[in-house]
Amino acid sequence: MDKFYSKSFKTFFKIGAFTLGGGYAMIPLIEAEVVEKKKWVSKEEFVDMLAIAQSCPGVFAINISVFIGYKLRKMRGAICTALGTALPSFLIILLIAMFFNQFEDNAMVQAMFRGIRPAVVALIAAPTFSLAKTTHINLANCWIPIGGALLIWAMHVNPIWIIIAAGLGGYIYGLFVNSDDEQQESKEQ
Repeated sequence: MDKFYSKSFKTFFKIGAFTLGGGYAMIPLIEAEVVEKKKWVSKEEFVDMLAIAQSCPGVFAINISVFIGYKLRKMRGAICTALGTALPSFLIILLIAMFFNQFEDNAMVQAMFRGIRPAVVALIAAPTFSLAKTTHINLANCWIPIGGALLIWAMHVNPIWIIIAAGLGGYIYGLFVNSDDEQQESKEQ
């Protein structure tokens, strides 16, 4: 039997078990395992999958694991990677829910959470800068993510509208760039 299923389950189980901060904090771990170490997908494919996973409803970490699993082994691969990602969180949350009431007023537990919160922000910020580099965000186009973030944060614009506007803007931009490229090629001939 194909060892991919056990390897992918173990890989995503490990990522799910040892990542604090949710799906965005998982990005560097998933990238290290799937792109760099195991070479299951290329860096470009990974960035495209991130964009699609972000645009889809549902939990980001599950979405990206499903896309990777599906690309590699279709439906069975998607189920395997999704279970590997979700099972650790489910088990940990179940244990916490069973015992949290006993510890929620404990000063040590509260101090730990105060320390974890800033670390989670760093875990989310690090892949953001890495993705910006990979997607070629520079001074000419940095206004797009900054403007989108400000609209969401300050004006409470629904992120779905930002994604739709960015997609339409990219499509229209692509039409003009392709049109300009075709005109340039016809002039050269």
